[in-house]
Amino acid sequence: MAGRRARYLHPIKMYVFTSAIFFLLFFSFFTPKGNLKVTPPNQSISAKERIVYINKLQEKLTKDTGNVMLKEALRVAKDTGNPFTQKDMYKAIEEEGGVIQFGSVNYKTMQEYDSLEALLPASERDGWFMRRLTKKQIEVNNKYRHNPEEAWKKLGNNILHKLPYMLFVSLPLFALILRFVYIRRRKQFYFADHGVFTIHLYVFSFLLLLVVFAIAELENAVQTGVLQWLVLLLFLTLFFYLYKAMRNFYKQGRAKTFFKFLLVFILSLVMMTVLFLFFVFFSAFTF
Repeated sequence: MAGRRARYLHPIKMYVFTSAIFFLLFFSFFTPKGNLKVTPPNQSISAKERIVYINKLQEKLTKDTGNVMLKEALRVAKDTGNPFTQKDMYKAIEEEGGVIQFGSVNYKTMQEYDSLEALLPASERDGWFMRRLTKKQIEVNNKYRHNPEEAWKKLGNNILHKLPYMLFVSLPLFALILRFVYIRRRKQFYFADHGVFTIHLYVFSFLLLLVVFAIAELENAVQTGVLQWLVLLLFLTLFFYLYKAMRNFYKQGRAKTFFKFLLVFILSLVMMTVLFLFFVFFSAFTF
């Protein structure tokens, strides 16, 4: 900002390099893929899962004592002489009238949905977005009807791999928030200046999060409970860093900087929430 830039790394190069290293390590070591074990359809479920399923069936039978399908499903589940697989459990749920599905659609095929839509007046038909959403749900329901865990796993992985794009899109939006908060100093700080500040903030966040994830992994391994407090402290450090960075960069008093820090925090939280929801919907349509 003072014009002495030759000895500094270019902020765009710094962001690209740091984010690449961050997501490389994140997806290699810190994603929960090791815990997302999907039970194959034909693999026998554990005794604990079987007991939970039997208890659910018995609970349903107390409300619908005459349901023959429920009774048969319960008999099959209690027959310990034969293996009971995940596929058997989903099939039993379907036969008893339940539906393994995502969303609230009750259509079995797209042709059925299109036919019923054609019978409605034009004013009552679903719009473009609802048609796309409904057809996607029908596709997922039919594809993963007997193995919904696989669908949730693929959706989760798809969302995780969209995070770099979400953060990149959030960069100019965060700079825009700073532009709004410091609107009275628009002649002193241009949008590019807020962008450079944002890039340095994101780079620090990447480095800090790598340390946080590493400590969290260590805590999972040793189970001491002490390191959890260190993780919390490091998270709080991120907010303290933002306040100190704003005070150092924009050169305003403590009270004014703290007020603007709160405003930036609230607006950025809203912005990131909206962005996250958008990318979740986008991931759901593309997985």
